[in-house]
Amino acid sequence: MKILFSPSESKNDTCKEKPIDKSSFIFENLFDFRMQAVKKYEEYINNADLKALQELFGIKNENEISNFQRDLKNSPTQQAITLYSGVSYEYLNFDILDKESQKYILENTLIFSNLFGVVKASDHLPFYKFKQGAKINNFALEKFYKEHFSKALDEYLKNEELLDLRAGFYDKFYTPKRKFSTYKFIKKGKVVSHFAKAYRGILLALCARIKAKNNAEILNHLPSNLSL
Repeated sequence: MKILFSPSESKNDTCKEKPIDKSSFIFENLFDFRMQAVKKYEEYINNADLKALQELFGIKNENEISNFQRDLKNSPTQQAITLYSGVSYEYLNFDILDKESQKYILENTLIFSNLFGVVKASDHLPFYKFKQGAKINNFALEKFYKEHFSKALDEYLKNEELLDLRAGFYDKFYTPKRKFSTYKFIKKGKVVSHFAKAYRGILLALCARIKAKNNAEILNHLPSNLSL
């Protein structure tokens, strides 16, 4: 089973491994498209005014902005699953999982980066900042990646059970053509949003612990605070 997952805007600035190259990513033949996006991003952050950068990064503090104006092609990296540190990743708590559970996540989880597009959890990324939905002038990365990566993803996932744990925004990057399972989190009759991030992390950790092969296995192991 393959699991589609969202990134987070919060990240760990702890990268120590070699800079990105073709081998850093799934779909090596599409590496040049990723680099096109990175080039546009770097040109923009090196020439945009303060207001535009505040919008792109989603931060107001001027002193923080320079920390994100980096040469990403030559920056150190780390595995995507350990780079992201938002709510979903806190509840996943990857570092405390046993080695086999970690291996399951690294091999079976696809994360939809707002800047780099779809990556495996085991792929390597540099520390970067890009607010969800932000635009680089008229260049919409979600449309760009949907156009250039959907065919490869369809082929990669064609024989897989599929679980989509992404936030709805990431349908703009890729819409599965095959049947898939997903979860909506409801409390007192209302769909929850913030807590949904936590539940997605909990479900990914559950999948890893039970080495889930399909959604039926997940349903049979739901924790007591989650029920149908």
